[in-house]
Amino acid sequence: MCNPIQKQAIETFRTRFGAEPSAVARAPGRVNLIGEHTDYNDGFVLPMAIDRATWIALRPRKDARVSLYSCNHDELVEFDTATMTKQPHHWGEYPKGVAWALREAGHKLNGWEGVTNCDVPIGAGLSSSASFELAVAQAFRVVSGFPWDAAKMALLGQKAENKWVGVNCGIMDQMISAAGKDGMALLIDCRSLAHKLVPLPPKTVVVILDTATRRGLVGSAYNERRAQCEAAAKFFGVKALRDVSVAQFDAKASQLDEMTRKRARHVVTEDDRTERAAEAMRLGDAKLLGQLMNESGESLRVDFEVTNRELDIIVECARRADGCIGARMTGAGFGGCAVALVRADAAEKFVTTAAADYEKATQLKPSLYVCHPTNGAEIIL
Repeated sequence: MCNPIQKQAIETFRTRFGAEPSAVARAPGRVNLIGEHTDYNDGFVLPMAIDRATWIALRPRKDARVSLYSCNHDELVEFDTATMTKQPHHWGEYPKGVAWALREAGHKLNGWEGVTNCDVPIGAGLSSSASFELAVAQAFRVVSGFPWDAAKMALLGQKAENKWVGVNCGIMDQMISAAGKDGMALLIDCRSLAHKLVPLPPKTVVVILDTATRRGLVGSAYNERRAQCEAAAKFFGVKALRDVSVAQFDAKASQLDEMTRKRARHVVTEDDRTERAAEAMRLGDAKLLGQLMNESGESLRVDFEVTNRELDIIVECARRADGCIGARMTGAGFGGCAVALVRADAAEKFVTTAAADYEKATQLKPSLYVCHPTNGAEIIL
């Protein structure tokens, strides 16, 4: 059965270009179960690819130009992959950035025309940008003929976002969008990019709770947190905070200023929690996984200070609702989404209760949806 977002992309392609697309690329967004702000510290993360994605219906051109229409923005972007210039703060910079990164890596690119459509909420902390980057990479792959290597493509997507778009993100978002697997979460070592599949505990589901608040990443507190973590790593004499154990941190923490100490404490303990969470999932221990998610949420709120009022409230509403095993904010923070591990038999009631409680407390209407782990970037047609 054709996904409605995919269907709209195909139908719009027919209307705009008067033909059938020769291929459809798809790349998912993600929700991170635990391991927040650890990726750019070379640490561990535990995301899963979700059943919301960027779709691109496309066909090849005979030149090096890209002509891409966005259903979401109702706008056409065109560029030549050999002579690209930047237009800051525009969605068209993502496909240009991917083209630039692929060319920098030595890939010869053919042009294409396409229509993109996305149902990953933009700015919600569910990696709409990474899903777009990896879908574009698949589009270039299918028309240009180069091989697909998930880890290499993830790194090129990250390079596009870091160096072209100007967001200093870690590797997690691109890696899970490139390498996700149906039915599984992925424990990723952000230094080596080694990854292990881990199943959700039996009789549980993951629920995303969108606060209906948004934030931007460029020029934001995200880059500030990253700089604070780098300063802490320098203090400990290591490449990244991933190399500091909880015991090592405790032994020297008093020598740090309060702000740096709090930031480093979150990252060091979060790495420990993430590895323990993966083991809990392998053992089917939903209770321990939920406890670790709760602890992660408190560390993000108190030590890393990346929540906001709405995130705090929606997490409280989730934890109070029947069937909740654990809940925390997810993504970069300061708005966006929370994630909850919920008993499968209570999911419907959980969604209704948590949404009503949040709306009553904030007068904002949240979006809650049960999501399922899916494959990473792929060509569907």
